[in-house]
Amino acid sequence: MISMTAAAALLASGGTFAAVHYGGDGASPSQGSASAPTAVATGSTTQTVTSQGTTPDWQAVTAAVSNSVVSITVQVGDSGAVGSGVVYDSQGHILTNQHVVAGATKIMVTLADGRIYGADVAGTDASTDLAVIKLKDAPSDLTVAQIGDSDSVATGQGVMAIGNPLGLSSTVTTGIVSALDRPVVTTQESTDGSSGGSDQPQPQQTPQQGGLGGLLNGLLNKNRKPSTQVYTNAIQIDAAINPGNSGGPLFDGSGKVIGITSSIASTGGSSSSGEQSGSIGIGFAIPAKLAQKVADQLIASGSASHAYLGVSIGDGGAEADGTLRAGAEVGSVEQGSPAANASLKQGDVITAINGKTTSQAAALTGFVRQYSAGDQVKLTVIRDGKSQEIEVTLAEKTS
Repeated sequence: MISMTAAAALLASGGTFAAVHYGGDGASPSQGSASAPTAVATGSTTQTVTSQGTTPDWQAVTAAVSNSVVSITVQVGDSGAVGSGVVYDSQGHILTNQHVVAGATKIMVTLADGRIYGADVAGTDASTDLAVIKLKDAPSDLTVAQIGDSDSVATGQGVMAIGNPLGLSSTVTTGIVSALDRPVVTTQESTDGSSGGSDQPQPQQTPQQGGLGGLLNGLLNKNRKPSTQVYTNAIQIDAAINPGNSGGPLFDGSGKVIGITSSIASTGGSSSSGEQSGSIGIGFAIPAKLAQKVADQLIASGSASHAYLGVSIGDGGAEADGTLRAGAEVGSVEQGSPAANASLKQGDVITAINGKTTSQAAALTGFVRQYSAGDQVKLTVIRDGKSQEIEVTLAEKTS
């Protein structure tokens, strides 16, 4: 379901997805799928492709990068699920989504050439839905993906996703970047009971069902595990993303990773038969810059830290200089937080951070999580009918 204020996305991991909620019924990997042919290019890192003309040579890109993409199969209780990942380094670390491996009792990774290895979780970060797993007895001939600059991505440029949709390994789809910094909110069941903490939009933006349906829904979900909401200012793409693509890489025309595919939009047409939703041409990827930052932390310590403001926020708007603007309205300010130190106040409407528009609360949350502790940002704030710039030094918030 997509609301007017934020895209409520569903997971693109086979077996663990449902509309606006992670953690649905398990889906077994496809039994009839066959391994794709071994990619032409081999070596310690993926090759960079230079295309002739303005259209990317996707055949050359596929040959150059396919060996860096893996298929992931996990066992969760009595059910299984599938996902995707990308080789992050020569030591056998694989970057994927947190929801792909959450709660897994067994993880198996299949390389592009068909070799299969067990894997352990090196670290997960529920706040960004990213995880790193490590191959057991990793081979010495892994092909490591090159990470590109997601800050230089432009709307309209060509992109390519490779993954394991419905257990069909090494599936390639292409498309364009439809939008940048798209606020996306997804929900997954917490495995540790953690919550998202401050800086999250309040109240939640997921529409609530009323009447008898709402009552029954509440009764059915009363024993549901605590959930964590993930706020991402994502790269929106129209390349087909389906259940099982989660955690797979999004490549640019040169063969560099510019994002990690994580979720897809749904029209909300859920079925009681458990029928899985598929691509409607609106998919989302976590920008590579954020993914790389988190992955490095997970490899080093098993956990990741994030900057925070220390406010509760909701969608709002205010008028300044005769112009009405949408923004993130401050509901409360945490004592001793960066926001308090910068004298932010209840009722302030934040319309931008470092010049990037925050027309809704989810956008502000997504931007803040891209920064590190100690970073200084400039907030554009409307207060008492006037727009002003307020500098804030962000502090650390551990996930």
